[in-house]
Amino acid sequence: MASPSRRLQTKPVITCFKSVLLIYTFIFWITGVILLAVGIWGKVSLENYFSLLNEKATNVPFVLIGTGTVIILLGTFGCFATCRASAWMLKLYAMFLTLIFLVELVAAIVGFVFRHEIKNSFKNNYEKALKQYNSTGDYRSHAVDKIQSTLHCCGVTDYRDWTDTNYYSEKGFPKSCCKREDCTPQRDPDKVNNEGCFIKVMTIIESEMGVVAGISFGVACFQLIGIFLAYCLSRAITNNQYEIV
Repeated sequence: MASPSRRLQTKPVITCFKSVLLIYTFIFWITGVILLAVGIWGKVSLENYFSLLNEKATNVPFVLIGTGTVIILLGTFGCFATCRASAWMLKLYAMFLTLIFLVELVAAIVGFVFRHEIKNSFKNNYEKALKQYNSTGDYRSHAVDKIQSTLHCCGVTDYRDWTDTNYYSEKGFPKSCCKREDCTPQRDPDKVNNEGCFIKVMTIIESEMGVVAGISFGVACFQLIGIFLAYCLSRAITNNQYEIV
């Protein structure tokens, strides 16, 4: 058992660790709120792009929302464990942080390895959506219209991609290809946007997903600090039989 004098000497050290860990846990909790907000934003802003990738890609925003929620709950638990100065709760907190870090690391590696498949998947699904396009509004057709009207583009590589579709042979270009609002393009290429959507969409996805990846990477690295602090505080409490006064 540690001597009283040693316990008095280590008490300021443990108090310092607790203060730093509380600050860290609060910041960690804020990152959970940020991830939750990014997931909601991705669901609202990027839903049209995700719907033209594949069914699994549409789950990405929900993964971020779920991760953000878990971090918020874990941050609350970490704050409680630190205030209680409970060694076993701090060890559990460090273990959860390590587990989440490993999951995020694996997800980042998988995303990096398969990043080129995203482009191919989007292009193939966009071409398929054009061939199956109808004005009645299934979710793929709605996504095509939303992308074309928002980005002022037409077709995959250019407007001529529409000429091979059944919709074009029956009605001409869709209204979402129009350069101006409320036009009736029919088969007049002068009334539609000439640029294709593929390059524009890829530019947006790469820039927007870069923001998501950067935030996720920052959160993952930040967790290493929490793991170190929680482990050190737990060891200090265990080794010196620190008690809350």
